[in-house]
Parts: sequence; structure tokens; C-alpha cells
Amino acid sequence: MNIKPEEVSAIIRQELQQHDTELRTRGVGQVLQVGDGIARVYGLSDAMAGELIEFPGGVMGMALNLEEDNVGCILLGSDADIHEGDTVHTTGRIVQVPVGLPMVGRVVTALGQPIDGKGPITANEFRATEATAPNVIQRQPVKEPLQTGLVAIDSMIPIGRGQRELIIGDRQTGKTAICVDAILNQKGKGVYCIYVAVGQKQSTVAQVVRTLEQYGAMDYTIVVASTASDPASEQFLAPYAGCAMGEFFRDNGMHALVVYDDLSKHAVAYRQVSLLLRRPPGREAYPGDIFYLHAHLLERAAKLSDELGGGSLTALPVIETQLGDVSAYIPTNVISITDGQIYLEPDLFFAGVRPAVNVGISVSRVGGNAQIKAMKQVAGRLRLDLTYYYELQAFAQFASELDAATKAQLNRGERLVEMLKQPQYRPLPVEEQVMLIWMGTNGFLDDLAVADVRHFADGYLTFMRQRHNDITTEILEKKALSDELLDRLKAASVEYKAEFKA
Repeated sequence: MNIKPEEVSAIIRQELQQHDTELRTRGVGQVLQVGDGIARVYGLSDAMAGELIEFPGGVMGMALNLEEDNVGCILLGSDADIHEGDTVHTTGRIVQVPVGLPMVGRVVTALGQPIDGKGPITANEFRATEATAPNVIQRQPVKEPLQTGLVAIDSMIPIGRGQRELIIGDRQTGKTAICVDAILNQKGKGVYCIYVAVGQKQSTVAQVVRTLEQYGAMDYTIVVASTASDPASEQFLAPYAGCAMGEFFRDNGMHALVVYDDLSKHAVAYRQVSLLLRRPPGREAYPGDIFYLHAHLLERAAKLSDELGGGSLTALPVIETQLGDVSAYIPTNVISITDGQIYLEPDLFFAGVRPAVNVGISVSRVGGNAQIKAMKQVAGRLRLDLTYYYELQAFAQFASELDAATKAQLNRGERLVEMLKQPQYRPLPVEEQVMLIWMGTNGFLDDLAVADVRHFADGYLTFMRQRHNDITTEILEKKALSDELLDRLKAASVEYKAEFKA
């Protein structure tokens, strides 16, 4: 074998050129204690808050407590193979999740790993779960509507792009149903949706995913699932992961809607983690920074200024109350952070009013600026009629004789409540909502039997679609009701009523 000296020297020269002389350091520590999804580590003096810590077996942890003599970590995986004395390493990375269009249509964990059996996700971009919310200069006021397709909400408690609207109520009162309907109604409107399930049953999440697939909504939706069987650490991270995925669309000039279902369970998961890390408990044993936790998350929802692309991230946080107690700790916290709340009342729900929105307590503080003019023209009268109805209803139970005006107000209110009932998974476009409300508040229902109202309303919308599509189209295009258009709408409504009674 003939070895040429020039070949050897060329290889050595090439290796010397490629030799990396940069010195890399990484912290090394030892596990002092492990259990209940928590590990205490000695020796990581250079660890950052929120940094990923690598444990044996590829399990990652997140540094939460930076104490003088040890670091408290929450484990993002099983602690079965981690033992006292094991060596751990810092990574220099903050917790990140994959973001971008490849995530759309997928069901992922709080760490962005797919769990839908559709293969790996080839995302090119990652974002830290923790991010600073846009400042005052980077935002602009809420001015574009984000319609849910639910008449009671879009008319009286409107939501705008970039808003944070709380959905609050007892368990089993239709909170998730409103969120799912809002997602279904974004079809074809250029809004990407992120549904974050925190502490839900796996069967419940599977049902939501099945519904979204059935109605074609998974084409623009990401589902982040951190179910009741997942560790508290993952339930704590899930909303931040969902928010980071939504921020990708917001920061690239697109629009996104993120649903946190629900933040009560998120607070419970954080309380569990904090107590295990020996953080001092406060009111109801929640740690002192629980308010900051939710404020920090929800402030990231915003409508960005036109200079930054004008993208938006709208948040629909969900809170579960106990026996309607909206003055409990977590509900009052989140109410004070958000731009309004939709309160779902159990009594209305069990009386068959669905969505069971309590118009008196529910409010949208900024959504009115985002309503189209046509909706504003008809919605004010609807809210007044319903408010009078609920006030008079309380007195009418005790009054033996009522005057004609009171009877007429009760009569109309009863029929308006019936008109606002809406089957699940059947959101209505805004132009049809406007026509329906106008027809209801202008007395076309007053002489009908209550049992016929729903049938009449459904038939009316079908009639307008088929015979007077020009009116529907004009409301959609002009977004306002002119006198001439109102005359045509009145004539069409009179025509339908005559046909219905015939």
C-alpha cells in the first residue's frame, strides 16, 4: 500500500481548518429528590428560569424554582426511571413548541408532539411558550368583528378580533358548545383556530375533535390536548403552548382564535405544582402569582397595529363556577383581566334556553366597536326588550292583574327568547341574524303561539334565502340597513307571514 505524504498533509490541513475551538460549557447537577412529577436538583447554579433540564432516559424538566442550594424542576414526562443521585444537564433552551401551518389540522400534546396517529409534524419554526405581550404602541383598538354564529351573542355580547371574552358558568351549561360553534363559524373567514383542552376527559376531547372533523373545521384548527390523565406540569404548559401557536398567525398578519378550555383546571394544575415545589400558599391555597399567571397569558391576545401587519389573536378563556358563584377567587381574577364575560345560567339551560346566556350579567366592553352597522341598528332594541321582559317576569309572578302594555311586553319577550334558541353546530351568518332580529323586534312574532316561533323563524330564513336572496346579499355587502332596504325587508316579511298563516 503506497501512502502519499501530500495526501496525508492535505487531510490534516482540512481537519485543522474544520476544527472548532469554541469552548462550550453546560451545567451538570445531581438529583436530590424525585417524586409526584417534581425533581430537586443540586449543582445547577447557572440554570435559567423556565430552562429545559435534561434528565436520564431523555425525559426533560423545566426549571421553575431557582433556590440558593437547589433547583426545583417540573418533569415533562414520567419520573419512573429517574432516581436520586442521577446526573442531569442544562440545555440552554427555554421550553419551545413547533408553530406554523404544518400544525394546522393536527392534535398535539402541550409540547407539540402529535397524538392523532397521522405521522410526525415537519414544522420549520419553533417558539418559546413564554413571550412578552405586545405593548400599548404595538396594538390598535378592536374594530373587526369575530362572529360566533350565535344570535344571542353576536347581537348583544359581540366579540371583536383581538378581544378577550370570558365564557363562564357551572359545569354542563354549554360552555364548550359555544366555543365549538365559534370555531365552526370561522369556516372560510381566514381565521385559524386553536382549541386548548386542559384537564378534560380524553373522551370529551375526542368528541370535540370528531365534531370539528365532521363539519370540516379541522382544516383550519389546531387541537392542543392536555387531558386529565396527563401530568399537572403538562396541563400547566398547555395554554402557553396554544398561545404561542396562535401568536405565529398574529405576528404574520393573519387572524387566530384561541380557546382555553378551561382555566379553572389550569389554575388547579399550577396550584398542585406550586405546592409540591413548596411555594407558599395564599388564598384557597393558590400561590400568590396566580393572577399574574392568567394576566400574562391573556394579555398576549391583541389586534396588532397596521405597521406590524394588522394580525390579531382573539382569546376565549373558559371558567367553571361552583353553584354559580362568580365571586370566587379564580372567576373574579379572570373577569377583571378580560374585556367582558358571557355568563351561562343553569336555570336557563335546564329550562331549555340554549345557549343559556344571561343577558343581564353578560357584557362585552369593547365588542360593540366591532359590530357591523346593520347589527347595531337592530340589536339595541332586542337587548331592551329582553331586559324589560326579565324584569317584568319577576313581578308578574306575584301580580294578579297586569295592564295591557305589561302583557304585551311579556308576550314579546317570551317569543324573543324562543327565537334566540339555537341548535348546536348550526351557526348563522350575520346577515341572516340581522333579518331574524329585525323580524322579531318589529312584532312579526307577537301573535304566534310560542310553540310555533322556532318553526316560523327557521322557515323565514329559508324563505329569505330562496326568494329574497338580493336582500341577504345587500346586507352582507353594505353592512347597513337603509330605509329602502328596510321597506323591502318589511314587504318580504309580510309576504312570508301571510304564506305561513295560510
